[in-house]
Amino acid sequence: MQKQPTMSRRTLLGSAIAAAALGLGGPAAAQGFPNKNIRIVVPFGAGGAGDLTARTVAAEMSKSLGRPVMIENRPGAGGVVAAESVARAEPDGHTLFLMSNGTAVTAGLFKSLPYDTLKDFAPVSTLGTFDMVVMVPSDSPFSTLGELVRFAKANPGKLNVGSINIGSTQNLAAELFKSTAEIEVQIVPFNGTPALIGALRGKQVDVGVEILGPALAQIRAGTLRALALTGPKRSNMLPDVPTAVEQGVKGFLATSWNGLAVPAKTPREVVMRLNQSINAALENAEVRKKLADLNIDPDGSTPEQAAELLAADIKRWSGVIERAGIPKQ
Repeated sequence: MQKQPTMSRRTLLGSAIAAAALGLGGPAAAQGFPNKNIRIVVPFGAGGAGDLTARTVAAEMSKSLGRPVMIENRPGAGGVVAAESVARAEPDGHTLFLMSNGTAVTAGLFKSLPYDTLKDFAPVSTLGTFDMVVMVPSDSPFSTLGELVRFAKANPGKLNVGSINIGSTQNLAAELFKSTAEIEVQIVPFNGTPALIGALRGKQVDVGVEILGPALAQIRAGTLRALALTGPKRSNMLPDVPTAVEQGVKGFLATSWNGLAVPAKTPREVVMRLNQSINAALENAEVRKKLADLNIDPDGSTPEQAAELLAADIKRWSGVIERAGIPKQ
C-alpha cells in the first residue's frame, strides 16, 4: 500500500479510537447512531474478493454496532453507479461505499463523473491490500526481474506484457512497470484473468501482471513463475519472491486496496464510531484468517490516512493514464 505515515499507524489509530471511545469528537451526533440498519454499497458482483471482504468485515461490525450491516451489490459502469448512490445518500453514517484503488483509477479515466471523488466522500478506513505479481511461464528464460529488464532494454519492443482490460489496475500497473523500468514493451490487454493466464501458458505473451490471488494456484503448481511482487514488502503467500523495488525497479509500487467511505458531511463523531468498529473487526482473529484465505492483508487506518491514500492514488494513476495515452471514457 502506498501510505507512508510519519508516525506509527497503530499509534495514530490507537489515539483515534481512544478519542472516539471517550467521545472527544462531540458525542451528541453519535449518541443515537446507528438507529437503523446499515448498508455497504459494493460496486462489484457477489463472490469476488471485494464483495467477500466487505461481507466478512460487515458481519463483525454488526456485533459492535448492534445493528445489521447489509451488503448491496451494484456492479457495472466502472463503479460509477454505486458510488453516485452513496454520494447522494443521507450523510448519517448508515450508507457506506466500498472504495478501492479502482475508485482512484475511475477518477482519472473518466472525462466527467456525477460526483467529485475527493469532495463528495469521507473515507472512514482502509480494509486491506492485495499484492500484484509480475510473472512468466515456467520455462521462461527469465528467472529474475532484473534479467527481464536487461533483456528488454537491449531488445526494445521485443517483449509482450499481458494484463487484463485497458484501464484496469493491472493494466495500469503494467504501464507503470514500463515507465519506471524505462523499457519499451508492448502491453497486451485480455478479457479477464483466465484469458491472461492461458496466453501466458500458451506463450502468446512473455510476461503477465495480475493480482496475486487469482494467479497463486498456477504459481504454486509450477506452471507460472513469479518474478516480483509490486507492493512495498514481500508477500506472506510467496515469501521467497522479492519485490520489484528490491530488484532495482524504483518507483514500481502498485498495490490494490479497498476501504470504506461515507457521504461527505457525515458528522465526524459518526465517522469515528464507524472507524472504531471497522478497525476492531480487522483485529478479530477469525476475520483476519478469512481475509488471509482470500489473499488479502488486513490493514485498517485512520480516516485521514484513507483520504491521503485515495488522493495520492488518484494523482498517481491519472499520471499513468496520461503517459500511456489511454483515451478518457
